[in-house]
Amino acid sequence: MKMLFNRLGKLSAAGVVVLIGLASCSEEKVAEAPVIRPVKVVEVKAPQQGASLTYSGAVRARTEIPMGFRVDGKVTQRLVDVGQRVKPGDVLARLDSTDYELSVRQAEAELASAEKQVEISQIALKRAQTLQQQNVTSQSQLEQAQLSSEQAIARRDAAASSLDQARNRVAYSVLKADLAGLVTAVSAEAGQVVAAGNPVVTIAQDGEKEAVIAVPEADISQFSPGKAVKASFWFDQQLVVDGKVREVAGSADAQSRTFAVRVSLPDDPHIRLGVTATVAALAETGAQSFELPLAALTKQDDKSAVWVVDPTTKKVTLRPVTIDGFTDNGVRVSSGIAAGDLVVAAGTQFMRPDLEVSLGSDAAQPQGQAGTVPSPANS
Repeated sequence: MKMLFNRLGKLSAAGVVVLIGLASCSEEKVAEAPVIRPVKVVEVKAPQQGASLTYSGAVRARTEIPMGFRVDGKVTQRLVDVGQRVKPGDVLARLDSTDYELSVRQAEAELASAEKQVEISQIALKRAQTLQQQNVTSQSQLEQAQLSSEQAIARRDAAASSLDQARNRVAYSVLKADLAGLVTAVSAEAGQVVAAGNPVVTIAQDGEKEAVIAVPEADISQFSPGKAVKASFWFDQQLVVDGKVREVAGSADAQSRTFAVRVSLPDDPHIRLGVTATVAALAETGAQSFELPLAALTKQDDKSAVWVVDPTTKKVTLRPVTIDGFTDNGVRVSSGIAAGDLVVAAGTQFMRPDLEVSLGSDAAQPQGQAGTVPSPANS
């Protein structure tokens, strides 16, 4: 029995030695096998001249007029709503004109009385002239009659002007459109008492549209009237139009500390008032920058870097870069790379110096459209 246990012990020890040997062989084989990781890369395109400045704003009509009554009164009717189209002469709203109509009647009566006074003064003047020719009255009496006639005529003219003003006030109690356009706002309702000049209806005139953006003071020097820009729209990402800076505010907004910049847009029926517009312009700094996907960035000693693939050896090298800013599609790099470089676009956390990679048949994707690196489980 003792002999049996000794033999089993020797066999177990031999088995352990065999397993260790197999494991060592396996490790040697794994260590000898090179690690080739498939990646997706982007080819660095030609640099852009100047940084891209992008701001969002809203589309407005170039001419937008708040319209109000020229007299005070109580609104009796509002005949248009927001979004309604109007043309010149269309009635927008009406005031209670009762008091103004009474003023017209009073002015008519005063004018009739003044005309009678003119008739009487004319008769008196003719009588005075006849008597003075007959040496019955003095020259002073004739002059007094002439003065009375002139005063009567002046009072008649004043009464006629007062009547015209009263009639105008009646006409002003009806608010009419002066131009063709779209109603963008209403500021009064029936029953409301409004003062002369207070906006009642706002009309955006048909014709030219513009995008209004707010530019911070750090970038306002890059905008001047006539500068060419590009405008895109959230409702249709495929719609991109050429625009031109029309006006730059002379002073900053007191609260936001930004400058209002108005950009003229072409007459396109697809561009509707109020939609969000994104205006992009190039900063005239003279510096060149390359655009890369944001996922291509990594860190080296707390500094930005990218992994660059040598197309000959298929090995990666970590290269420090200088970041010049960000765009909607990625990041702008001002130095550290050159046109034609192949940059790892995704999965930078799996890279290490001199790691051999496999580009694949479709590795070099257009800039900003790189795919992702396969996960370790699938590599």
